Amino acid sequence: MNLGAPELVFLVGFVVYVAIRGVYKERTKRNAIIVRRFDGLEIALLALVLPGSLILPLLYLFTPWLNFANYSLPTAAAWCGYLLMPAALWLFWRSHHDLDRNWSQTLELREDHQLITRGVYRTIRHPMYASIFLWSLAQGLLLRNCVAGWSALITFIPLYLVRTPREERMMIEAFGDDYRAYVQRTGRLLPHLVNQPPKPTRRKND
Repeated sequence: MNLGAPELVFLVGFVVYVAIRGVYKERTKRNAIIVRRFDGLEIALLALVLPGSLILPLLYLFTPWLNFANYSLPTAAAWCGYLLMPAALWLFWRSHHDLDRNWSQTLELREDHQLITRGVYRTIRHPMYASIFLWSLAQGLLLRNCVAGWSALITFIPLYLVRTPREERMMIEAFGDDYRAYVQRTGRLLPHLVNQPPKPTRRKND
């Protein structure tokens, strides 16, 4: 078993992470799905992500099978992980909270689906993906194993790069100009810095 202080912090965060997802999965399971883009590509991407974010970390924590990839990290790395973990969990929870019954684990639209532009969605379109990036970085900084530590980040990047454009196309099909306007005033993972119109320059009197 590999259960030092950084690993214990990760394990607590892992339990909270799974609990958040479970609560909202239960809350939305009775909502009728009207659009679903769960194809072979989506299945392949999820099959890639699940081992990296769930299976490999648990194998590292509770078995010796990945000990060949153990390595040392500076104390500062663990402290960075300690700071990133609660930030990731808060953003993960708040993203679910703001979406509420509109949330889906895959590319789906539910009955009476709404375009959410409040809360953390007011300035960024994909705060949940941002939270997963933060979580993946925290995992890499807390698990002192080059396989289990960075597997979530390595496997999530392809999912993000492929799924995000598909998701946004689906939203445009559903919400049209409202979503296009939303795209213009928000960023994908970070707040969009809206260019302010240039201030008129004063001309000196001749």
